[in-house]
Amino acid sequence: MPTKISALVKNAVIEASTTFREDQIAAYKDAISNEESDNSRWVLELLLENAQIAKKNKVPLCDDTGIPHILVELGANTYLPEDLFNNIEIGVVEGLRNLPGRPMAVLGNDIQRIEQKKGLSEDSGNVTSPSILVDKMDEEGLKIHVLMLGGGPEIRAHTYRVFHQRDHGNLFKETLTWMRSEIPKLGCTPCIPALGIGRTHYEASSLMLKAMAYGNLNKQSIIEKEITNSINQSNLGALGLGGSVTALGSMVKIGPQRASGVRIVCIRPCCCVEPRKASIHVSPI
Repeated sequence: MPTKISALVKNAVIEASTTFREDQIAAYKDAISNEESDNSRWVLELLLENAQIAKKNKVPLCDDTGIPHILVELGANTYLPEDLFNNIEIGVVEGLRNLPGRPMAVLGNDIQRIEQKKGLSEDSGNVTSPSILVDKMDEEGLKIHVLMLGGGPEIRAHTYRVFHQRDHGNLFKETLTWMRSEIPKLGCTPCIPALGIGRTHYEASSLMLKAMAYGNLNKQSIIEKEITNSINQSNLGALGLGGSVTALGSMVKIGPQRASGVRIVCIRPCCCVEPRKASIHVSPI
């Protein structure tokens, strides 16, 4: 099992980084059909062609190969495999080296890393994952989700509080106001906004990761459709060239809420190649 998990995680890192999902491909094809601007349609066609080349040659979808984020889920009768986290780490390192990932790990002590005074490691395997998020699930067995998150969307991401006034419309109005100001600065549109709504900043961020892990552009909720339609009314288009398709879809996860006038919202405007993700499901022994 340990060796198997390392190999599966390695393959998941490579798959997430090089392969559009089926729902992603379908969304691009729909966007090409619906786009009214010739320039933006041309960009959408190039992005889909880029994805086809990346999959065929097993090369990264983008020069910014991203930082690996790992979500682990366990069924009710499933135990953590021995040395699971170490084997996940080994798989991530091997995946980044074989991809290859972009060398982005900053060297040095705490201050030196912040100031980037010691330069970068040449080993892409040193781009370590943040702390692994572990949660339960209804299914049996073990799931490992690998998300490769690039820098551009992180710069435009935001986690903040919204006074909802007991009105979900007001909450999403505030959220959309922020997105409309940030998505034009993202550059690499069309985007896919990912939202988590919870009680704390940690919970909202965790829900946003789960929204990306489980989001499906072929199955959009009413809320997700409303967010997408609202963003598309901006007429920003692909790469900001103008057009009817600025967002391919949305991914939203709403968690438990507390008795207060505040909701914490975490928003990440995923770029034109994201969310880059792959999932592993290991059946119980």
